[in-house]
Amino acid sequence: MHETTGLLIELGAVLLALGILGRIAGRVGFSPIPLYLLAGLAFGHGGLLPLDASEEFVATGAEIGVILLLLLLGLEYTAADLVGTLKTQYLSGVVDFLLNALPGAAVALLLGWGPVAAVALAGVTWISSSGVIAKVVGDLGRLGNRETPIVLGILVLEDLSMAVYLPILTALLAGAGLAGGSVTLLISLGTVSVVLFVALRYGRVISRAVSSDNPEMLLLVVLGLTLLVAGVAQKLQVSAAVGAFLVGIALSGEVAKGARNLLSPLRDLFAAVFFVFFGLSTDPADIPPVLGIALALAVLTSLTKIATGWYAARKAGVKSAGRWRAGGTLVARGEFSIVIAGLAVGVEPRLGPLATAYVLILVILGPITARFTEPVARKLTNLRKKPDPIGPPLAERLDDTADSRN
Repeated sequence: MHETTGLLIELGAVLLALGILGRIAGRVGFSPIPLYLLAGLAFGHGGLLPLDASEEFVATGAEIGVILLLLLLGLEYTAADLVGTLKTQYLSGVVDFLLNALPGAAVALLLGWGPVAAVALAGVTWISSSGVIAKVVGDLGRLGNRETPIVLGILVLEDLSMAVYLPILTALLAGAGLAGGSVTLLISLGTVSVVLFVALRYGRVISRAVSSDNPEMLLLVVLGLTLLVAGVAQKLQVSAAVGAFLVGIALSGEVAKGARNLLSPLRDLFAAVFFVFFGLSTDPADIPPVLGIALALAVLTSLTKIATGWYAARKAGVKSAGRWRAGGTLVARGEFSIVIAGLAVGVEPRLGPLATAYVLILVILGPITARFTEPVARKLTNLRKKPDPIGPPLAERLDDTADSRN
């Protein structure tokens, strides 16, 4: 009874603190992720108020948080969307990987962390935060801009790539060799291909089978199916998160919409718990030694993300202003970077503190670069040009105006 009382008190205090922090973040207009991470640092070992009674419960909640994050992400896309994006933007996806994953891998190898940690840190620096970026685009009123579909296309490719990357990382962390990793890769590619094919051909049939007019029944069926598939996927070392993502892709239409409405509050709750748990597992004293590396890596990969967005928008025929806006928008890192670091922290303990500092920096810097990259680039361009007292030609001014609206 005493243990249950302690659990309720600690859990209630944590959730109340998260609610207050979330409201503060909403008022300021920033993502709550950095505040949740800081709360975890405060409640963790070496923090101000270490948790004892609720730590095991929070760990289980964190696993559910990852599964719900990926499920809701999958529900955002249809199989047709994913196939269409692969056909039109695969080159931009390759550039995104090369420019942003390789710096993370190089830093891990230079620090002597080994090849498995290099694969993990590559993922941390590669994947942008879909949640933070979607909010920033909406807040800045850019949903109708011409560069926005390009940004969303890159995010879709990154999310789909996770269905291949996470199983490979899981196999490497489990100690599988080259042969084992190759088998895992083949299984992952085969699974993703089969799910996309089934979703394209039989998505409506699956959705009708899951569909229910009763919200309670729909919630239980979708959540139960997701947890079951995630558990089976993890048993096969394909990653529970990937299993949840594939369930989301397989559902479409009104079922997907209804499931999103029902599961979004649960996702927000358990995702907050996940970020707190990651902070709990990081000793604040371990952050200062890696802060300089995290800052340097954040600056470097901010520039590479800007270059990625600029290239992708240029390839799509977007004018200069839109290219810079696309690049600045992609800078934020968040949920996926923490998921990857959480998986790999056992193989390299310093990866956790480095990822925490890195995400804290970029989740704050991301909205700033999204807002100011284009104006700064325009001013620097104007400084290189000969000053004109009359101003830029009328055609050029009209071009910039049309570009910002399209």
